[in-house]
Amino acid sequence: MKCPVCGKPTKWKDNPTRPFCSERCSIADLARWASEDYRVSEPMEDVEDTAGQAAEDDPWGTRQP
Repeated sequence: MKCPVCGKPTKWKDNPTRPFCSERCSIADLARWASEDYRVSEPMEDVEDTAGQAAEDDPWGTRQP
């Protein structure tokens, strides 16, 4: 597999920095998250709201998943 930061080949087994090839690439990736170069594309949906809505839609729990 390839390192997601630099693209160099890296091994998965017995690699403490996987999926990165080195600690340097791991830290570079973390820095990208910290500087907001990476972002989650959509706001996450609140799990409680989803569960509550399902209970309102089927208060007796008769629907099958």
